[in-house]
Amino acid sequence: MNFLTHVLHLAGSGAFAYYSAAQIRDSKTRPNILAGFQLAESGSVPFLSALSDRAAAEGDTWLAEKLAKHASDETRHGKIFAHALQQLNKQVIDFKAQPQTTSTKKSQQRSPFFAAFFEGYTQEQLKPAVIDWDVFMASTYILELDASKDFARMAKALPDNESNARNLKLGMLCIAQDETGHAAYLYEAMMRRMSATKVQELVDMWRTRKVNALLAMVGGILQRKGEMRSLVQDSAPSEVDSELVATS
Repeated sequence: MNFLTHVLHLAGSGAFAYYSAAQIRDSKTRPNILAGFQLAESGSVPFLSALSDRAAAEGDTWLAEKLAKHASDETRHGKIFAHALQQLNKQVIDFKAQPQTTSTKKSQQRSPFFAAFFEGYTQEQLKPAVIDWDVFMASTYILELDASKDFARMAKALPDNESNARNLKLGMLCIAQDETGHAAYLYEAMMRRMSATKVQELVDMWRTRKVNALLAMVGGILQRKGEMRSLVQDSAPSEVDSELVATS
C-alpha cells in the first residue's frame, strides 16, 4: 500500500469511525444502524453457506468447515442485533411486503460503497457458484478485518448508564472477536493457495478498493447531509431472551 493510499485509508476510516460511533451512541439513530447491521450479517448467510457447499464439492474440507462456521457466526450476529432492536421495541422493515415503486427499486440497488469496492465486477461474477476464490478471500478478509475494529470501537462508544446499551456492548465485543477470527482463516486460506508475495499484492489491491469505497460512502453521507433511509419500524413489546447476548 503506497503512502497516499495509507493516508486516505486513515482519513476514511477515521471519518467512518466518528460517524458510526455518533450514530450508535445516539438513542435516536441507534435503531437504524442496528437494523443495517442485522440486514448485513443475516444477509451474508446464504452466500457463505453456498460457498461452503461449493468448497466441499471441490474437495476442500478445511475451507468448507471454516465457511460453515462463518455462516453460523453471522446467523448469531443477526440475532444479536435483532435482540437489541427488540429491546428498543423496533424491528427491521419487511421490504418484500412493501409495494415496489421506482424509488424503492432504486434504493435496493448496490450501495455506493459496494459499487466502488467491486468496481469492474458484475453481479453475476460475484455469485457464490462462480466467484473467483481469490476475489472472495481477499475482499472478505479486508472487510472482516476492518469490521472487527469498527465493532469494537462502536461498542466502546455505547453509554454505560443504559442497561440495553451495556448488553449491546457485550454482544458487539463478541462479534468483533468473531470477525477477527474470520479474517484470520481467510488469510490462512490465501496462504494455502499462493505465495506470501501474491497474498500481499491481493491484500494491497483490495485495501485500495476499500479506501475508494469508503470515500464514496462518506461522500454519499455528506450529500445526504447525514440523513439515512429508515430501516426500522415499531414492533409490539415482546419477551426477549436475556441470555442471548450472554451465551454468545
